[in-house]
Amino acid sequence: MTDAAALPGQPRGGVLSGAATPRAVNVLAPNASAMTLDGTNTWIVSEPDSDLAVVIDPGPLDDGHLRAVVGAAEQAGKRVALTLLTHGHPDHAEGAARFAGLTGTKVRALDPALRLGDEGLGAGDVIAVGGLELRVVPTPGHTADSLCFHLPADRAVLTGDTILGRGTTVVAHPDGRLGDYLDSLRRLRSLTVDDGVHTVLPGHGPVLEDAQGVVEFYLAHRAHRLAQVETAVEDGYRTSAEVVAHVYADVDRSLWPAAELSVRAQLEYLTEHGLIQDMSGELGGPGGLGGFRGL
Repeated sequence: MTDAAALPGQPRGGVLSGAATPRAVNVLAPNASAMTLDGTNTWIVSEPDSDLAVVIDPGPLDDGHLRAVVGAAEQAGKRVALTLLTHGHPDHAEGAARFAGLTGTKVRALDPALRLGDEGLGAGDVIAVGGLELRVVPTPGHTADSLCFHLPADRAVLTGDTILGRGTTVVAHPDGRLGDYLDSLRRLRSLTVDDGVHTVLPGHGPVLEDAQGVVEFYLAHRAHRLAQVETAVEDGYRTSAEVVAHVYADVDRSLWPAAELSVRAQLEYLTEHGLIQDMSGELGGPGGLGGFRGL
């Protein structure tokens, strides 16, 4: 077996559901797959002595799961007062409207189409509920509307799909952009350096104990993949599908459609920076896909 402490970010072993920090509890959605890892992590966040809680990413439209989240909060003596979304992919947000109906809460998100209520979310916003403080950190890249939430009291950050508890995430082109994603990773690195964040509470997979280590790993991984894609183009691979078959040859073929989204984002980035010729007419392949993991 691999020692978890030797893996990027030092993933915490054991059961995924349950208390992760003094203020954050995970209720794991029953939607495990190759793309969602163990399932979607739905986070209940609150001050220990408060009877109010915030729920981040209710998850898929699964009534059993949504009621389990409500039940977990009630069992802890708390009422859900607000629902937040890290981004709009269905495995995180599809159940939000139903959850809002169950709890009588508003839904706040960056994308106006996902909101229930007048308030959105943006850079610099501070969410304050029952003494709890969450700071909104814009982290576009996986998607244009991706956000993270900094939980200063626990020296933690809730990352949605920007950083996963296992593997790496997809830059979901064309909505996701690699340049934005790299900037977002650097923004998260500054939280670890300047604000003392050490714990990652991801949207999928286990809690990570070494936030700075996993951010550095993600940055190195992206640089490595980018170099591989640039070399593949120089060697004559002309379409995104051809690049995927060459660069991701050791990856399960079922994940190639997801890999192609990231490859398109990488090709766009390389073109914008003048490192390869414009391949915009050769980036054919499946589109409109979202929610992929582990690449």
